[in-house]
Amino acid sequence: MTELAINVQRLPGCHVVHLDGELDRVTRMQLDRTLARLLEADRPKVVIDVTDLDFCDSCGLWALVVGRRQAERRGGTVRLVGVHGPLARLLTLTRLTHLFPPDADPADATGQAADRAVTRTRARPRGWPC
Repeated sequence: MTELAINVQRLPGCHVVHLDGELDRVTRMQLDRTLARLLEADRPKVVIDVTDLDFCDSCGLWALVVGRRQAERRGGTVRLVGVHGPLARLLTLTRLTHLFPPDADPADATGQAADRAVTRTRARPRGWPC
């Protein structure tokens, strides 16, 4: 049986979604529900941290693509941080790396890399700029 833990951290200006476990046909509905709730806002910004994701199949990838499309329709963004292993291979094989370009720094994921100095002066987890 596959398991996926989803933890959402609300930060000023965005939400960070931490995925831990396996994102597949069985668990994708958990992510669908979470993203649907977060993407109801106008111009939503969501960063999905997949550092602890052990596995992702095509159904899991589709959930990420659908979430990105929903965010774009509302003027927002969905970015990935910590892409590695099976998800990195899947993005490469499907030629979808352009949808989720690798971000070396979490600040890049929110498009606020220029605001890093301001971000670090506030009480936020280190490295999360939003």
